[in-house]
Amino acid sequence: MQLEKIVNYHKALSDPTRLRMLLLLSKGEVHGQALAEKLNLSQPTVTHHAAKLREAAMIKERRDKNTVYFSLNPEFIKAGSEASLRFIFAKGAEDMDELSTEKSLKDSVLRNFFAKDGRLRQIPAQYKKKLIALQYMVEKLEPGVVYTEKEINEFIKPFHEDYATIRREFIMHQFMYRENDKYELNPPEMWTHWENVK
Repeated sequence: MQLEKIVNYHKALSDPTRLRMLLLLSKGEVHGQALAEKLNLSQPTVTHHAAKLREAAMIKERRDKNTVYFSLNPEFIKAGSEASLRFIFAKGAEDMDELSTEKSLKDSVLRNFFAKDGRLRQIPAQYKKKLIALQYMVEKLEPGVVYTEKEINEFIKPFHEDYATIRREFIMHQFMYRENDKYELNPPEMWTHWENVK
């Protein structure tokens, strides 16, 4: 998990209301109105905090007609916590140079392979650079959402016309999994991380 993601994880947890929401959801799925009542908050306030937690992939939501139900996404919560501990205790100050080099490589790939309008000029041939490009795209998908194949194709087309190849690459490198032509993001710890490629 990159430093930026670890920071965003802790930002999502930095509000007492959001921590209380997670505590309530740890006992099971709860709909938005019930959360508002239990926390003594307005519905828009609950929606705002839920959006922050969803952006950090800590909760999932599902709709049943006009009712929105929220539930925990425990794998992502644990992954963020473990990544923080690994960074603090396993990464020493000597690794900060490595992080800086990684950021330079990522910035270089995004600058050289993506046009200003966001289109991917070409799929990088070098494995590490290709993973950076794939991860950049896949991070724009919503965690916990199930996509049809058509929706994934439509998502990829603004980046690159060869959507079939990129869709396969998403699966091959564990960014997503496919079942019965339905696609969903895998937890980030399952992704093939370019930072780990030598």
